[in-house]
Amino acid sequence: MNTHHTSSSLSATITPGPTNLQKLSATAELEVERLLAGRTRDIRLSRELTRRFRERSWPQMSKIVRAWMIWVVVLDVLTLAVNAALLPAETVRLMFAPASILIPAALGAEFVFRHPRALWVQGAAILLGVFLILLSVALVGVLAGEEFYERHLTIMLFVAVTAIIIFPVPISWSITVAAYGLGLYLGFQLHNSAIERGSALAGALFFATGVIATVAARHTANILAYKTFLLEIRDRMRLAELTDANARLELLARTDPLTGVASRRWMTEMLSRLWDDNRDQPTGNAMLMCDVDHFKQLNDSLGHAEGDRCLVKVAGIIQSSLRDERDQVARYGGEEFLVLLRDANEDEAAVVAERIRSRVEAASLPNLQSTTGPYVTVSIGVSVAPQDDPLIAADALQRQADEALYKAKQDGRNRVSIFGSATATSSSG
Repeated sequence: MNTHHTSSSLSATITPGPTNLQKLSATAELEVERLLAGRTRDIRLSRELTRRFRERSWPQMSKIVRAWMIWVVVLDVLTLAVNAALLPAETVRLMFAPASILIPAALGAEFVFRHPRALWVQGAAILLGVFLILLSVALVGVLAGEEFYERHLTIMLFVAVTAIIIFPVPISWSITVAAYGLGLYLGFQLHNSAIERGSALAGALFFATGVIATVAARHTANILAYKTFLLEIRDRMRLAELTDANARLELLARTDPLTGVASRRWMTEMLSRLWDDNRDQPTGNAMLMCDVDHFKQLNDSLGHAEGDRCLVKVAGIIQSSLRDERDQVARYGGEEFLVLLRDANEDEAAVVAERIRSRVEAASLPNLQSTTGPYVTVSIGVSVAPQDDPLIAADALQRQADEALYKAKQDGRNRVSIFGSATATSSSG
C-alpha cells in the first residue's frame, strides 16, 4: 500500500526540532553510561568524548586564558611604574630588561586563544607563554639582587600557582607549569650566594608541597568538569529518547492502526489548522466522502478478518489515486474515508473521485452478499468550495460531501455524486 503522502505529512507535523548537541556514536553513548556508573575519580574520557568536551569548553577556557594574560601584562606594567617611582634608577634599569619579556609572551598567548586552533598549538602557546612569564618574573628579582631575589622567586611561584588553579586545561599542562615554577625556583636558589644549598632545597621542598596540592586540586576540578559534561550528555540523550518516544506515540495516535492512513483525529486537527490560517489556504478546497458499499454484509458473510483486509486494500487504492502530497486521506469511520483535495476545482475533484471508484471496482474484492454486485464497491460524495465563497467552513464543506454521499447511495451506490451539480450523480462505469 502506498502511504507515502500521508506518512510524510504526519512526520513533518510531529518531528522535533534539532538540538545543539550532535548525536554521539553508539560506542560513545555506551561509554557515557559506563563512566557515570563507575567511581568519579576513575573517569577518563575516550577520544571522541574528549574532542566533544574540548569543543564545549573552548569558549570558557579561551576567555579565562586571555583574561589572565591581559591582567598579567597590566600588573607587570603597574609594577614597573611603581618601582620606577620608588626605587633607585639603577635598580629599575636592571629590572626593565627581564620585565619586558613578559609583555610579548603574554600577548602572544592571548592572540592564539582568540580563535579555536589545533590542540598542540594551544598547548604550545600556554606552556611557552607561561614559561617566559615565570622566567621574566624570576629574572627581575635575580638581576636586581638583594631583597628582590627571593621575593620575586616567591612571586614567580605564586604566578605559577594561579595559572594552575585558573586554567581549565589538561592535567599534563598543569603539571608542566608546576615543573616550570619549581624548576626555576630551585635552579635560581641553588645559585643564590645569600643562602646555603640545604636551605635552597628545604625551601623548594616546602613550596613543592603547596604546588603539588594545587595540581591535585586542578586534577579534581578537571574530573568534576568531565562528570558535569557527561551528566549533561546523558540528560540530553534521555531527553532525545523521550522526545523520540513521544513523537512515535503521537504518530501512532494520529495514524489509523489498521489501514496506515491518517486517523480522524489527525484530519480534524489538520482541517482546523488549514481553515484557521487564511494565508495558507489555496484558491479552492474539495472534499470526498468515500463509503464502502454493504460493508456489514461483507463482515457477516466473510468475517471481520476479511473485512479488515478489505479496508486496508481500499485505503491503499484511495491513497494511490490521489494527485500528490497536497491531497490527504483519513479513515473517518468504520468503513468511511474522508479525502481533502487542496487547490482543486469541481472537474479535478470529479476525476479523482471517479478514479477511486473505478479502481476499487476493478480490484474485484469479494462481497458476495452485496446487492450492488459480487465485488466491493464504494459510493463517493463530493463537495467543492464555490467560487463565490472559497473560504467556506470545513464542517460545512464536509456536510455537503455527506449529503452528496447520501444521494449516491440513494441512486444505487457504486457511483460519484457531486453536491450542487446539475447532474447530481455520475453512473458507474
